[in-house]
Amino acid sequence: MDLLNPSQGLIFWMVLVFLLLLVILRRFAWKPILNAIKQRENKIEHALQLAEITRAEMAQLQFDNKVMHEKAVRERDAMLLEARNIKESILEEARLKAAEEAEKIIATAKDSIHYEKMAAITDLKNELAKLSVDIAEKVLQAELSDPDKHRMLVEREVERVRF
Repeated sequence: MDLLNPSQGLIFWMVLVFLLLLVILRRFAWKPILNAIKQRENKIEHALQLAEITRAEMAQLQFDNKVMHEKAVRERDAMLLEARNIKESILEEARLKAAEEAEKIIATAKDSIHYEKMAAITDLKNELAKLSVDIAEKVLQAELSDPDKHRMLVEREVERVRF
């Protein structure tokens, strides 16, 4: 039973050694351990602050990225709309130019047809006049082959010219 009931001397020395151990630990080991724990706590707190700052920066970057994406989409849509408008204006301009060219070609063709028609009419009149002169010449030659008829015709024309 001596093991279960320690003597007072043993308790005294145990308490004394324990207190001495506490003093030594407090003096040499306790401060460095507490400093190490404090440093570790500061590092963890700093890492948490840095993580929070990084998280805020990431959220801002995501927001900025979203804004830039929306802006790029709007600019792309505006460029596409502008390109469509330019295409339509170019097509309309080409249609108008083609219509003008067609009108010019038609007007030129009408003028050409008119001039060709007038030339044909003039040629026809000239040919008709030539034929008339030829016919008149032959008729006159037939009429004037007789000298009496010839004299009578000359007198009649002289009379007509006098009046």
